[in-house]
Amino acid sequence: MLGAALRRCSVAAAAAARASPRGLLHPVSTPGPAAAVQSVRCYSHGSHETDEEFDARWVTYFNKPDIDAWELRKGMNTLVGYDLVPEPKIIDAALRACRRLNDFASAVRILEVVKVSEIMLKLFWK
Repeated sequence: MLGAALRRCSVAAAAAARASPRGLLHPVSTPGPAAAVQSVRCYSHGSHETDEEFDARWVTYFNKPDIDAWELRKGMNTLVGYDLVPEPKIIDAALRACRRLNDFASAVRILEVVKVSEIMLKLFWK
């Protein structure tokens, strides 16, 4: 949408320049659509999280005293989405959260996720 609007403006400006007497004496060069809109993605400008900071963030997440079952499952789904095998201290914090919530099913799911992640990692590096 923005590109189309800029193209319309540049075409209108070029037409006005051609119609005016000044436009005849001094031709106006209009930039093309590629020059008018330039998209730049700067994803690497943010700070990078170290492994220790990553582990500490997840341990503090699972050690929250007011965590509920939904937050526990959401945290595990997010952690699994990173496609890594969590450190033992993260798994320990998640299992302790399951114990605080008295949620045996979530504890079993956490252990199954760790087992599957480890198997997939071994298959990947063969």
